[in-house]
Amino acid sequence: MVAWHFVRVMVHLWVGLFICAVIFPLTKIATHERLIRVWSRKMLAICGVEVRVLDQRQDVIEEQTLIAANHVSWLDILVLNSLQPCHFVAKSDIRSWPLIGWLSEKAGTIFLARGKQREVRRIYEGLVHQIQAGKRIAFFPEGTTAAQGTLLPFHANLFEAAIEAKVPVQPFSIRYLNAHGVLDPAADFIGDMTFVESMSVILKAGKLTVELCQLPPISTAGAHRRDVAQAVRLAVARSLGIDEKT
Repeated sequence: MVAWHFVRVMVHLWVGLFICAVIFPLTKIATHERLIRVWSRKMLAICGVEVRVLDQRQDVIEEQTLIAANHVSWLDILVLNSLQPCHFVAKSDIRSWPLIGWLSEKAGTIFLARGKQREVRRIYEGLVHQIQAGKRIAFFPEGTTAAQGTLLPFHANLFEAAIEAKVPVQPFSIRYLNAHGVLDPAADFIGDMTFVESMSVILKAGKLTVELCQLPPISTAGAHRRDVAQAVRLAVARSLGIDEKT
């Protein structure tokens, strides 16, 4: 059964490549977003992942925001895209992944090289313009994935883009649960685990439910990026039931 699901995953990846290579050049942005949303939902279904969207917002969210979420797995991108397709800021390593790298690039992923301040500055300036142009930009401020039940420090650099663009930050919390409503480590994509290894663990786990919680927006007006990063981390930590000091 796992082997059959893995075949379905590979076929669906090739479908994604076909969509990006053949259909995207002939269609408009609205069609791209619809196809990304449908493709992401289908991939999650193949992997046995059901998305449950929770909403803690107290008022209407402004259309222009910078989206930030905790990072557990490569599944996180599909989960967010299943709600609203985004342009993700991701580490440059992903670009070299077979199939996934090319697919991510064609879907609008913005790749960032680690430890290169000049690169961070260039990406940051581009983000400001894209946010102001109405594009949905999303990133994972931990900078890497973390095992469920933990939350790494949030890097503050890219929050500066929201401050300069004069838009709020829209936090999301993400957690993966098993059939008993308990955090399921099968979703963890950490250490030296490869994409294939992670996929195998997920398919063997059976059904997973991911809770995607849309939290109240964090204002950036007159704020320093470090304060914004701390406020966003605190909101996400509380949503996940994690002590904000961890």
